[in-house]
Amino acid sequence: MDLVLEILDEYVLDKVWAKLVPLSAFAHSPEIFRSMNSSMSMPIITSASKWSQMIAYLPHPDIHALSSSPHQITEISAWPREYVPRQLTSLFVNQVKLEIQTSLRGFLGMTLLTLPWFQAEVMGYSRLYDRWDSYGIFYAIASIPFFLFFTDYCIYWIHRWLHIPFLYKIIHKPHHKWIIPTPFASHAFHPLDGYAQSLPYHFFIFLFPLHRLTYLGLFVFVNFWSIFIHDSDMITGHPLEKIINGPAHHTLHHIYFTVNYGQYFTWADRAGNSYRQPESHLDPMLEVPTEKAALGKQQ
Repeated sequence: MDLVLEILDEYVLDKVWAKLVPLSAFAHSPEIFRSMNSSMSMPIITSASKWSQMIAYLPHPDIHALSSSPHQITEISAWPREYVPRQLTSLFVNQVKLEIQTSLRGFLGMTLLTLPWFQAEVMGYSRLYDRWDSYGIFYAIASIPFFLFFTDYCIYWIHRWLHIPFLYKIIHKPHHKWIIPTPFASHAFHPLDGYAQSLPYHFFIFLFPLHRLTYLGLFVFVNFWSIFIHDSDMITGHPLEKIINGPAHHTLHHIYFTVNYGQYFTWADRAGNSYRQPESHLDPMLEVPTEKAALGKQQ
């Protein structure tokens, strides 16, 4: 990724960052004055744009060495290539773009593979039902956790099997392209990968009765849950941490690959000896210098 970033910087991002965070926006700074190798006491600056006025409040590294000429300050960025906030922003924007592209490439294949299941539902072969009193209110309520536990356990094993080396390399590796995912990675799958992990949702309604509206609501829920657990949030210490498979658990899965295969709960991972407890010191963002440290360099 460092090579990709270097190439992007050379041909694209240097110019983009020079426009977004131009050094000229900080031209009033004493650091700029001291850096000028000229007899002028200060550079000649035209009236600043509203954009320059806004970004002038952004943190920035020590910029005394960024420009040696007053004529260059409009051509370079106050955020150089090695500045961590710039690197993180560049990587994030590029990563999100690739995650979206992977999702879009997979949607058609996943849809075509799933169509026979939907067609079978439309033709009445599933056990979906319309009347709430068909199986009673108690079953209608109990079917929700039943659905979640059933699909969670099935997905656990499908997901774990997808990490078998020959399957992982062909099918599951595209989803693990990013060690620290964003919510846009939630649907970034190879078509066969996304389809395989969706099978338990279809199996359930052909094996067990489920109200149509409940199924629709759960279908929406599982999509939002997938987005939720891919946000790389490493908040730890909450009461349900050992029960619910949340973003911290799934972030560890993307980092270590062989832990926390579950979708909603941790019980299958515990039973399969693949559970890893999220701890605050495992947060990958701890390896990134904080903004405070970055600001300290300019003092």
